[in-house]
Amino acid sequence: MDTIERLASLFQTFPGIGPRQAGRFVQYLLRSSPALRRDLVEAINELGSAVRQCAMCFRFSAEGGSRCSMCANSERDQAYLAVVANDADLAAFERSGTYRGLYFVLGGTISLASEKTNGLRIKQLLDSIPKRIESGLKEIIVAFPANPEGDATAIRVREEIGQGLPSVKVTSLGRGLSTGSELEYADPETLKSALESRR
Repeated sequence: MDTIERLASLFQTFPGIGPRQAGRFVQYLLRSSPALRRDLVEAINELGSAVRQCAMCFRFSAEGGSRCSMCANSERDQAYLAVVANDADLAAFERSGTYRGLYFVLGGTISLASEKTNGLRIKQLLDSIPKRIESGLKEIIVAFPANPEGDATAIRVREEIGQGLPSVKVTSLGRGLSTGSELEYADPETLKSALESRR
């Protein structure tokens, strides 16, 4: 496999990227300046050394310290914790400008094919809740995509929280989101509606 084919096959491993689009990425890089290619290589290399996961919310962050700027921000509302599937969903919430609470990134959703929770941080979530309650946590918002995997994950998370911490209010996003939609692609008004109509 030559260098062009190898790079195209690597691009195909990205979510939603097929062979034609991967090929276009490679052709773009071939036409680009050496400086742009150098910048791209440096940025990818820095992902491993400069980016880490926050010890509290598990989102990826390039900030120093064990906590990210959101978790360390005393002005964020400690009474609310939104449990999201991934960093892209967290970013969508932040873009909406309607939520000022804290987050927990679960690391994905349950696969309906296997119903396994491997890789999901359910235990870390449950372990973090008592300390969050001491800091003023009142409500956990289960905020997963409006699809079967998201619904299955929401049910599982609700059950787990209900068994150990029945005193905490657990809500889900309202259906301002159409069924099958991904949070990261939702517009700010739709997310605002889903947040306001949570139950």
